[in-house]
Amino acid sequence: MRVAFWKKKDTNKKKKPAWREWLDAALFAVVAATIIRMFFIEAYTIPTGSMEGTLKVNDYLFVSKLAYGPRLPNTPLSFPLVHNTMPVTGGKSYSESVHWKYRRLPGFGPVKVGDVVVFNFPNNDTTILEDPSQDYYNYVRQMGHQAVHERFTVITRPVDKRENYIKRCVAGPGDKIVIKEGVLYVNDKVAPQHAHQRIDYWVEGEVKLSADFMEENFIVFKSVDPRNNMQVYEMEYGTVEKVKAIPNVKNVMPASVLMPGETGNIAQWTFPFDTANFRWNQDNFGALTVPKKGMTVQLSPENVALYRRIIKDYEENKSFEQRDGAFFIEGKQITSYTFKMNYYWMMGDNRHNSADSRYFGFVPEDHIVGKASFVWLSYGNGDGSVYNKSGMRWGRIFRGVGSLQQ
Repeated sequence: MRVAFWKKKDTNKKKKPAWREWLDAALFAVVAATIIRMFFIEAYTIPTGSMEGTLKVNDYLFVSKLAYGPRLPNTPLSFPLVHNTMPVTGGKSYSESVHWKYRRLPGFGPVKVGDVVVFNFPNNDTTILEDPSQDYYNYVRQMGHQAVHERFTVITRPVDKRENYIKRCVAGPGDKIVIKEGVLYVNDKVAPQHAHQRIDYWVEGEVKLSADFMEENFIVFKSVDPRNNMQVYEMEYGTVEKVKAIPNVKNVMPASVLMPGETGNIAQWTFPFDTANFRWNQDNFGALTVPKKGMTVQLSPENVALYRRIIKDYEENKSFEQRDGAFFIEGKQITSYTFKMNYYWMMGDNRHNSADSRYFGFVPEDHIVGKASFVWLSYGNGDGSVYNKSGMRWGRIFRGVGSLQQ
């Protein structure tokens, strides 16, 4: 008996045409990229200066999905590698015919205070198509509900298709926050201030900073405050001591846009948008406790503005009503509410130039996308700002976000 240890190759087998091989390779690449983007890392570009000087406009960075655990999509039927809008056509890139509830796979740990976090913008649940980057609710406060809906095309978006924001988590579930004259306190202690964190400062003394000094230290002259006749400069926290050392400078202190008790025209844009009970502004805000899963609050007409969006929208109760000072969920009267999720308070490092939780409130845990990991490309396009000069920023490339805030 003879045993064949080899067999002649079938030379008659048809070879795939070149276009089929290219198609197979492209499909594999798209599937692999989609899996990586969903479960591991996602590329993100810094669009605004709200995190300067830690993160700058046109910083390209990777966001880790593993840090807090990959979030499964709410809209699984979606065009791959596109967020919410189709390129060229501008239509929706997803279908809402299938909707999955919020689920998150295990990660390395929870969101920590101090983390730089990418999340879905909560107020983007309703969007004006003609101006999708702006806050729909601010439009309504300014123009009125009827005028907005008559003039613009208004749509709703599921959580995972809302616009991405990037801010620093300054307070977590159960933390108490207060802002006094521009200084943030968390649990009655001054919150850590990072070297590149920016805010407006009063400079007391008869002095004018030189143009070279300002350019070298990323300082911007803003104005002379008529309330105290002091110069106002926007600068980094780490630069304050340098300015104090200049001859004739008597003091450098945080400059409040509004003094305690003043509201001006800013309070109406400040969370929770109830000036009768909360005369808060961006520099004088709180006290406020960030909701925690399982925490119960007593509801009253005086405090319900803090929690209305959570109860009505974020935690998907079918109905929430207030009638004659009483509160009802699905027709049943309640006097208290127990939170179903954890929440976070997010703020930009560029405190006087950041649309953050002071203007839209709490960020629910199901809106968390991931943790900013490292910058892989950075360049300035020369838009005139002190941070955005033309050219490559070689010193920022392949730098971890943690190292950029020191």
